[in-house]
Amino acid sequence: MDPQPLAAPTVAASHAGEARPRAAYFVSDSTGITAETLGRALLVNFPGVTFRHHTIPFVDSAEGAAAALAEIDRAADAGAEPIVFHTVRSPVVARVLSRARATHIDLLGGHLTELEQALGTTASEQLGSFHTVGDTEQYFARMRAVEYAIEHDDAQSMRALDQADVIIVAPSRCGKTPTTMYLALQYGLLVANYPLTDDDFPTEGLPRPIAPFAARCFGLTTTPLRLSQVRHERRPDSTYASLAQCTLELRRAEDLYRRTHIPFVNSSTKSVEEMSAVIMQSLKLRT
Repeated sequence: MDPQPLAAPTVAASHAGEARPRAAYFVSDSTGITAETLGRALLVNFPGVTFRHHTIPFVDSAEGAAAALAEIDRAADAGAEPIVFHTVRSPVVARVLSRARATHIDLLGGHLTELEQALGTTASEQLGSFHTVGDTEQYFARMRAVEYAIEHDDAQSMRALDQADVIIVAPSRCGKTPTTMYLALQYGLLVANYPLTDDDFPTEGLPRPIAPFAARCFGLTTTPLRLSQVRHERRPDSTYASLAQCTLELRRAEDLYRRTHIPFVNSSTKSVEEMSAVIMQSLKLRT
């Protein structure tokens, strides 16, 4: 009897294993925002690997670490060894967590020791101090900025526009609101946004409500196809979402930006974080 070939099943199994996402854990003794942000920034450098993300916040006791350990070990049993990014300060908690069957990446690690040596003082033992209320004045400034952004979203209010740090200008569905909220919550900036509509054209300058604040204005644009796709999700098969209408509105908007010397960026290939960075750099708003 001829032997059965074994190569094909082995190759198939290998491909199946490669397709399975690898577990990535972001573990923190506070909110997990820092661990997740830094961990994701590292993982994005490996586009050929698919990751399944899990955030475990508030691991601030041995019991919490044991529960996290059990979850990570279950993921290890189910597939490839997980990757664990953590920002845990307590040596007791870190010691328990270190027993998990995973690759461990301490995102604070030796950096705190290096800073202690450079500054000649020991680091605070307060857990999660970066994402607590901390600086009360700064915290309330961010909350005020969020309230301002909500009030001034899509030109719902023209009140106190003179207080705005930024006025984002763009046709509908180009990314004004998410960028506005990110700048408010992340940096405490007072941001309004103004939607360009048919009523604003033809015009030689900026629309009257925002014209006095041209130095604080920043424009967004996108591609006609991308804008049409986004608008179709909101109003399928409408003139509003048609490729012709989107092309017209974007052309008018970009002409307006150029005539009035308003800086602008194409949002079609940029994240909210990237657009916010461009806005802050262009308007010299680095905090």
